[in-house]
Amino acid sequence: MQIDFANLPYQYQRYKVEIDEAIQGVLDSSHYIMGEEVQQLEENLQTFTGVSHALTCSSGTDALLLAMMALDIQPDDEIITTPFTFIATAETIAFLKAKPVFVDIDEQTYTLDPAKIEAKITEKTKVIMPVSLYGQPADMEAIQAIAKRHHLKVIVDGAQSFGSTFKGRYDSNLGDISTTSFFPAKPLGCFGDGGAVFTNDAILAEKIHSLRVHGQSKRYHHYTIGMGGRMDTLQCAIVNVKLKYYQEDLARRQEVASLYTQQLNASNRILPLVDPRATSAWAQYSIRVEHREALQVKLKEAGIPTAVHYPIPLHLQEVFAYLGYKQGAFPIAERVSREIMSLPMNPYLSRDEIRYISEVLG
Repeated sequence: MQIDFANLPYQYQRYKVEIDEAIQGVLDSSHYIMGEEVQQLEENLQTFTGVSHALTCSSGTDALLLAMMALDIQPDDEIITTPFTFIATAETIAFLKAKPVFVDIDEQTYTLDPAKIEAKITEKTKVIMPVSLYGQPADMEAIQAIAKRHHLKVIVDGAQSFGSTFKGRYDSNLGDISTTSFFPAKPLGCFGDGGAVFTNDAILAEKIHSLRVHGQSKRYHHYTIGMGGRMDTLQCAIVNVKLKYYQEDLARRQEVASLYTQQLNASNRILPLVDPRATSAWAQYSIRVEHREALQVKLKEAGIPTAVHYPIPLHLQEVFAYLGYKQGAFPIAERVSREIMSLPMNPYLSRDEIRYISEVLG
């Protein structure tokens, strides 16, 4: 059996007729930048999430940059975040010459541990940036309470989690600003790069609207430094089609995750845990194992791809050596990074495929 990790070819075939029509519509209009499909997607995202303002942008990375620029983050400002995430989370902070301040993770959900945040707050702290890891939001109730006490803003890095919820609210609606990515392998992906920024603050939304087009107030009138951060019309047209079926895809992802858990419950491995107050978009189904490299080889030989999200915590990455963190600074993140392994995860995995994966895992 040969298993596809994300199975993007199958997904395309499911929606091929509508996607091809949407692409052809953009080609016929030739409005490749800021065509009508861009506004359509933004309106559809607002309807889906219940957020007042959804603004598409060029990537999940640029979504984070736009969020921080809208909050006027300055050099030497501090942003508290997790060391157990993709580098873009902290890279964007450093790009603006601000300082990433890491806090260890919860060992069950792998998201930012609220109990460890307040000890890291200083007079330079401006933002708390939790990551909705593997598709699951962090404990936003506790994080928002901390932010309120200390007059801080919250940016939710929801690159992996569009459609997840915490206490009934989509994670796009959980921060002062929330972001997501439409990278192809994300739960809701386009056919290239794309992302979105969400906020209920009209002033922030207007600022982000200008920032993504080089700080324009109107054509060739620039009131602030911005960026070329637009999502192109073709990608918006594709996501518009896929968004129509996204609730169905989310339900299938939940079924796949439940089947995995049923099959693997008898093993001695640590399986994903979802906070009972939350739902996950199941970007990944990640388990913790011993002898990971040997197990990956065994699975590969059986036609089962795996991935490691993430093998080196950010505080131990060479690029962040200047922050002065050493081995042992965040023991939970370090331990999880040594043990974590992601299994194939997509809405189209069959019961037989999941059973096969579980049997090979042993």
